[in-house]
Amino acid sequence: MKLWNWPALVGFLATTAVASDILTPDAVERDIEENNLRNVLWNLNHIADSNGGNRAFGFPGYNASIDFILERMVTRFGKEFDTYVQPFNHTFETTRSIKVIGPHDEDVYVISLQYNTATPLPGGIKAPLVDTPVDDLRGSACFEDQWDGINAAGKIALVKRGVCAIADKLKLAKSHGALAVILYNNVPGKPIGSATLSASNLGLLVPVGVITLENGSDWKERLADGEELTATLIVDSETELRESWNIISETKQGDPNNVIMLGAHLDSVQAGAGVNDDGSGTAALLEIATSFQKYEGLANKVRFAWWGAEESGLIGSLYYGQHLSEKDADHIRFYFNYDMIGSKQPIYAVYADTEAHETGGSILFDYLKAKGKPVYYGGFGSSSDYVAFLELGIPSSGLFTGAGAPEDECYHQACDNLDNINWEAITLNAKAAGRAAAQLALSLDGIPPREKVSINPSSKRGVQRQLNRAAQLTRVIDKSHKCGGGLADNTV
Repeated sequence: MKLWNWPALVGFLATTAVASDILTPDAVERDIEENNLRNVLWNLNHIADSNGGNRAFGFPGYNASIDFILERMVTRFGKEFDTYVQPFNHTFETTRSIKVIGPHDEDVYVISLQYNTATPLPGGIKAPLVDTPVDDLRGSACFEDQWDGINAAGKIALVKRGVCAIADKLKLAKSHGALAVILYNNVPGKPIGSATLSASNLGLLVPVGVITLENGSDWKERLADGEELTATLIVDSETELRESWNIISETKQGDPNNVIMLGAHLDSVQAGAGVNDDGSGTAALLEIATSFQKYEGLANKVRFAWWGAEESGLIGSLYYGQHLSEKDADHIRFYFNYDMIGSKQPIYAVYADTEAHETGGSILFDYLKAKGKPVYYGGFGSSSDYVAFLELGIPSSGLFTGAGAPEDECYHQACDNLDNINWEAITLNAKAAGRAAAQLALSLDGIPPREKVSINPSSKRGVQRQLNRAAQLTRVIDKSHKCGGGLADNTV
């Protein structure tokens, strides 16, 4: 690994004093203060405000966020950390404009989804609406049998959101001849939370616009009454390959064969500043690193990762994981993921599917329990950056405070700004994360090696794992967007 000479930082030298105090979990906990977390999040929010309202992959706000992290990790802390920037390429998409014109030529409130399919321009697609059945248990229009008897050819399908991946609904609509889909939301009101359809689905889906539950329900009732309704969908989108980056920074101290890793994604969605998602995790990592640079006595290395293009499908973290050698993967003894740890009405969830996960997760759990919080263990989903590490068999855990209403009503929206943070929650969670990192930096007692061999799902051990996952299904702590990279789909 080499130090990345980011252009804005060339010629700078680290100015911090040499560490002299000994690292302890108590010391790190004391160092993490609400005011400092506020300062980091103010800066991230300001970056978004100064760069078109977001810090998303492919946009100037993300590049400015990279500079912000590097200013601290390289310029200030270069004597204590080895830092590099890992580049990767990914398909970028943005919707320049989207419009839905309703049956009475009225403009209808609508949002787009990332990696949407463009319609012909300028007129878009104008066609009769065809209704599809609602199934809130299995998911509406999610399975082939749910399209039986529906003549969607040459029409725009009206589909309810929820349960299965939107991409699955759009693929089925296309296979049945629909020209487009009007997706109506599964919760009332607006604004409507966006999502990603994944770059891997480009060319496989029909265009889509997402409208409110109220508008969709009204159109559904009118179709049921025998009315013939026509709508127009116009999607003007741009797609191209763009470069992005991960930042990887690790302590100079510690055994390089035993690494504790902490990760948070640095990008936001295109809709907003992403102060909770995931400025909260970004800020926690930065303040933990700020604490660690003061101390000596680390037995094991601590590696911090700020991931790129997470909101586009975990792209940065998957790229990192795919490019680790077996030896490098062996050296990562535990991974902690911090994605959305300051939700306004927080849950206190700790990721853990197995006893191996709990060897590190229990530090987080016990700290939050001691602080009187209703903490619980929840199973991993597949919608955040822990996926790459789970795939590699690396013991993992992390914290999550909830996405979507009621925990975070501004999830994936423009209102995910400084007003969208529960300051007690982010401070407690950052302190918990700092204690966990410090404890494992001092000792890895009880932490198992990574699991290299895939478990046969029909074996006794495999069956038990599946039973454990099934038992936790109602408490899987998952964000609500779709992962890329060939992974299983999530509800979006």
